[in-house]
Amino acid sequence: MKDEKGMESVRLNRISGFINYEELGQKLQQIQKSSQGNVKVETAGYTNQGREIYKVSTGHGKKVVLIQSEIHGNEKTGTVALLNMLQSLGSSQSKEAKKILDELTIVAIPMMNADGSELNRRANDMDWAEVTAKFPQLAHVKPAWNYYSSPGSWNYDKNPGFDVNRDFHPDLNYVPKAEDFPGTSNAYGWYITPEAQTVRDVYKDLKAQFGKVDVFVDLHHQEFPYVEGTDDRVTMSISGKFVTNPNSPGGEKYAAYADQYNYDFSRQLNVAVYNALQAKGNSVFTNISLYDQNIDLPGTALGSFALNGSGTVLFEVSGQTQNFGQKQRGQLVKTVETGLMGIINGVADGSVHQLNPDDYQNIPLSVRTPGGL
Repeated sequence: MKDEKGMESVRLNRISGFINYEELGQKLQQIQKSSQGNVKVETAGYTNQGREIYKVSTGHGKKVVLIQSEIHGNEKTGTVALLNMLQSLGSSQSKEAKKILDELTIVAIPMMNADGSELNRRANDMDWAEVTAKFPQLAHVKPAWNYYSSPGSWNYDKNPGFDVNRDFHPDLNYVPKAEDFPGTSNAYGWYITPEAQTVRDVYKDLKAQFGKVDVFVDLHHQEFPYVEGTDDRVTMSISGKFVTNPNSPGGEKYAAYADQYNYDFSRQLNVAVYNALQAKGNSVFTNISLYDQNIDLPGTALGSFALNGSGTVLFEVSGQTQNFGQKQRGQLVKTVETGLMGIINGVADGSVHQLNPDDYQNIPLSVRTPGGL
């Protein structure tokens, strides 16, 4: 049985083909330089350990697409896909690329949780004492439910941290209140982590500049489900449903956001992703499923931004990065790239609005067992 050092060595070896924080900064500077002004790299904020959270922008259109990767630090495929996409769009001289950049403003946060990425783990690197130092009103409450501090293979007892993807709130001006802690998985978050605060601030700035953020995409990894009714392993799951529809029974608690919530647009965006991958023909790229449709998670970035009126899309590549290593890296990265371009092309030329949102329900679900229904 491997000790913790041995297990960590195996994990680091398996992710060696993916990009680390230092390499990310170098790669972004290369992309910015080669784009001759088409790609702009900025520092949007800093992680709890002081690493830069990069914001990368391209295009000058009125429609805004915001994409983030690595809110969980061991989910790295999306980061590589985003860099490939930014490089391609930024340096291409094609009419198609020009049309996209004329119509869209694309903003990417390619490594949102850089501290977690460097530790190759889900959570960030932040202890509860640091939270209460910043928010004294929380000094006498129990730590947030999404605070990891137990012993295990990820050393959370030595380096505690938070699942940052439960630290969001649809009230973009929310200030943490003691009575809202420790909270639960199906309740709002609090913006207590600098990583969530940074993404919130990017979102707010885009809303102030453009009036709205049309599309928000979050790039993740999951376990190993099957495509409903088949023996096929899922390559990627997608979703546009993260909270109960405020305009449907059970959604009354979100009534304040009902007028701006646009579930049909989220469904159309997901259909655009699905269609782009099905066009690849009979291959692993067509093994796409719907993620769990019974969730109600307003404390996620996707849930909070959906309630703010953005069309939302979740990408869940199957397998954590360390499960596959470089073995399926190219295939998984290409799956994410293809799905992203399905969104970008559909929003740029307006064709996404011609899609039937009800086709979303025809996408097969994820199931736990082969052939399961």
